[in-house]
Amino acid sequence: MSPLATSFEQISTLILTMDLYTQTCLQCSKIITNKYSTSFSAGIKAFGKNLRLPIYAIYAYVRFADEIVDTFHNQDKQALIAQFKADTYTSIANKISLNPVLHSFQTVVNQYQIPNALIDAFLTSMEMDLDKTAYNKSGYQEYIYGSAEVIGLMCLKIFCNGDEIKYQNLLPQAKSLGAAFQKINFLRDIKSDFEDRGRTYFPNVDFLNFTHFDKKIIENDIQKDFNDALMGIKKLPKSSQKGVYIAYMYYVALFEKIKKLSANTISQKRIRVNNTHKIILMLRASLKIKLNFL
Repeated sequence: MSPLATSFEQISTLILTMDLYTQTCLQCSKIITNKYSTSFSAGIKAFGKNLRLPIYAIYAYVRFADEIVDTFHNQDKQALIAQFKADTYTSIANKISLNPVLHSFQTVVNQYQIPNALIDAFLTSMEMDLDKTAYNKSGYQEYIYGSAEVIGLMCLKIFCNGDEIKYQNLLPQAKSLGAAFQKINFLRDIKSDFEDRGRTYFPNVDFLNFTHFDKKIIENDIQKDFNDALMGIKKLPKSSQKGVYIAYMYYVALFEKIKKLSANTISQKRIRVNNTHKIILMLRASLKIKLNFL
């Protein structure tokens, strides 16, 4: 065999190996998503096949960052998130990581040209969770943007697949959807955030004296976000529209359930939508998309 043939064979083998490695890492991200969120996993299955693995990669990445700040209480969280941040940017620059979650993430970041500014904002919000326990209005807005809105924008980069005009047109509505989801998470998790982690995300709210008036102001803000978001969902590409709408329907159902309860009730227990209701919502959303009734 000639040296040229040998060299070509080595290069071909390397490419095949990298492809296998990347696919394996993406499958790891899928497993992580399935383990951590059955609801989110179900929504991803409604996306076009080419979108699923990239979205799993985004979810697994943000999930692991969140684990550092919320779960690893016996570890040096500051050091862990700093290392995670450094490893993130190294993997993006080098286009490889031996951490399967980071390798999956950098693959998607480089393929879909997700800007570092979105990643910066997300990691900043994770760092905020390490030492901030209460937020003023500007801090709250910064946290919402970094912890939720930019996740929607990362996903939107994937949905638009290089169509920058479409991305810019849908950007405000994607931010609104991420904000609505996060604010509902805050309402749903008031008890654990306040009692277990000592956090109060909503500005100027005393959760030792959480009133109906406080709750109503938050709900009005969320409803505005939902109204804006729905306009964007209607304009999404068909390959992503159903999956996003299913997530929207689930959160709307959770929101409606929260609205019917007293401020005291949601302060004392975590509100959920049961699995049967989730299946019904998924079927209803799928039917509305199919019949073009959105």
